[in-house]
Amino acid sequence: MTSTEYLKEAGSASLEIEREVVDAVRDICSAVNERGDDALVEFTSRFDDVDLEEFRVSEAQIAAAADDLTAAERETIDNTIANVRAFHEAQREHISGFEREFEEGVRLGQRVVPVESAGTYVPGGRHPLVAAPAMSIVPATVAGVDRIVTCAPPQGDGSIQSAQLYAMDRAGADEIYSIGGAQAIAAMAYGTESVPAVAKVTGPGNVFVTEAKRQVFGRVGIDFLAGPSEVLILTDETADPDLVATDLLAQAEHDPNARAILVSTDRDVADAAIEALYDRLPDLRTEDVARESWEANGEVVLAETMSDAVAVANDYAIEHLQVMIDEPRSVVDDLTNYGSLFLGEHSPVVFGDKAVGTNHSLPTLEVARYSGGITVNTYLKVLTHQEATEAGAARIAPWAAKICELEGTHAHQLSAEARRRDDVSPSHGPQE
Repeated sequence: MTSTEYLKEAGSASLEIEREVVDAVRDICSAVNERGDDALVEFTSRFDDVDLEEFRVSEAQIAAAADDLTAAERETIDNTIANVRAFHEAQREHISGFEREFEEGVRLGQRVVPVESAGTYVPGGRHPLVAAPAMSIVPATVAGVDRIVTCAPPQGDGSIQSAQLYAMDRAGADEIYSIGGAQAIAAMAYGTESVPAVAKVTGPGNVFVTEAKRQVFGRVGIDFLAGPSEVLILTDETADPDLVATDLLAQAEHDPNARAILVSTDRDVADAAIEALYDRLPDLRTEDVARESWEANGEVVLAETMSDAVAVANDYAIEHLQVMIDEPRSVVDDLTNYGSLFLGEHSPVVFGDKAVGTNHSLPTLEVARYSGGITVNTYLKVLTHQEATEAGAARIAPWAAKICELEGTHAHQLSAEARRRDDVSPSHGPQE
């Protein structure tokens, strides 16, 4: 049993979505499925206050977006894309198929192949995330997806924010559309006159986007369902309270619903970090959002031992887990539930979010108990195959026939028995 004390506690968070949102998204998805582009025009006018007849972004618009940026801005975006590509290429090298003979005359194996098409969503919101396109598009290109569609909400003039649009193009999107919200997810899932349907939809978004992904799952694959951003920082007596405060606020400024959690084995560090956090808030240009997030959702947990602290971290199954203790690697093997792990005071979450190369599209709200974030695997399928010689089939046939007899699946039994041969005995012999 863990020994902990809450110095600041918040209410529980979950992926449960309000009925009003569920119903609204159902109406949007149904309309897009039934009326196609006409529904997209209607919803874009209603929700984005933009009248668009053509949703696909042209090459001229992409070029204009690049021209809007300085050379230094383009270089910054290109650097992130290059780092994300390098990391995901290394991932792909470690995902392989195989085939071997498991017994004489029976070969089994698997192939790893990309989905044929993918739709990636890039959110707008308070701060259009410039690194976001790399996180969903680059892994798809590395996986070898043949057609990559990207949607993002239009600005007031109908265009996509220039830095985001440049990043989408450079990351490898084949088609880019100025469509936002649940209607964008529905368009990619069902297809319309101008947006061809895809096999899988990925990328983060607001509660309407998340609910739309939930509703179209089955028609298409999705990556996972996620809520607002979250971080848990694990500290001991060696942690720098000022850095801890800075990194807590970096997540809190995302959204009023973001969660920033501190788990410490040292009360003095915890108290000093919270004092530093409140000292820093007035200097933030995003103070209003960060303060609301911290007051509503921030938590501080004091753990008696590091083992207790690790247990708390695993229970939270947090999106970003930042370890700021004397020997960060000493706890790695015991940490099992997280989206991405950040080891040491020189590895802040912002690096993973923006530049270092790992993916920032990660599970939240305890989804890390059973899923990781977007990887090259997100866009790959593992397909198995088998091949038996006549003699190999004869060795397997008695086993398969006996299982079918136990089940009562008679036609299956006959299919297996048709491969039996009197001159070939089963490898081990079915049990009578």
